[in-house]
Amino acid sequence: MAVDIAPAPPAPAKQAAAPPRRSREALTAWLFILPSLIGFLIFTAGPVVAAGVISLLDWNLFSAPTWAGLRNFARLGPDPTFWSALGNTAYFTLLSVPLTIVVSLLLALLLNQGLRRIAVFRSLLLLPYATITVAVAFVWIWLYIPHDGLVNAVLGWFGISGPAWLISDSWAMPALILMSVWKSFGFGMVVFLAGLQAIPQQLYEAGRVDGTSPWNSFRHITLPMLSPALFFVVVTSVIGSFQVFDQALIMTNGGPGTRTTTLVMYIYRTGFENYDQGYAAAQSLVLFAFIVLITAGQFLFQRRLVHYDN
Repeated sequence: MAVDIAPAPPAPAKQAAAPPRRSREALTAWLFILPSLIGFLIFTAGPVVAAGVISLLDWNLFSAPTWAGLRNFARLGPDPTFWSALGNTAYFTLLSVPLTIVVSLLLALLLNQGLRRIAVFRSLLLLPYATITVAVAFVWIWLYIPHDGLVNAVLGWFGISGPAWLISDSWAMPALILMSVWKSFGFGMVVFLAGLQAIPQQLYEAGRVDGTSPWNSFRHITLPMLSPALFFVVVTSVIGSFQVFDQALIMTNGGPGTRTTTLVMYIYRTGFENYDQGYAAAQSLVLFAFIVLITAGQFLFQRRLVHYDN
């Protein structure tokens, strides 16, 4: 007798497995950083690669480039203006960065004392940083006028005869540094103020119970707890100082002589006044290498000097 065997029902289709949670989080993170990553590749990494290629060429923007090899880098050694500009930039950095940090920290400590209307004072002190450098530079040119400027007028009240700031071989660079400190301290002040307000007050109370003096409290509590903010401000200030350009161009145009010619200004003149693009690109790469080396050195000292809660 034949037996009818019913066909087995089709197996249900397997549902697509949902992506694990970690994969979804990673995908979300990549989507968030994608715009910044694209901007970095186009506006930072791309120009660095382009500068590396152009530094190997002889190119004046108006004719076809020709291969130069490493000749543009070899020109740096006997170029006295390049070394003078590098020295001026180092001089500017060595003075402006510590002064800016000291002024920023002192003002942050003052604003952290529970002053009334602190928001008003904070806004007023941040105003120079928010003002465009060109406007600030023109104001300071007026302040530095030898006979009618406000700076020499104030010095005259104390019987001091002020110099001809912006045309003096000795005082032109300090004048630029003073203006840059005034322009930049607001950024560091805001960062330090945020760091100060994040320090647990229990540490200060414990110090007072132990009879710690205000100076020792600053040394052993404030500075260690503020060291991450301090490190951030130092790194960004050094990088910014090595790229100083606009205030020097407007206030002194690099003079007198080459006393205030910074490295970025020399690169600008080489590339866009002398139309020597290959040599300007070689100078840019050397400046980039200096900044990378100095920043890497700062990160090497970070483990010793910077205190993190974790």
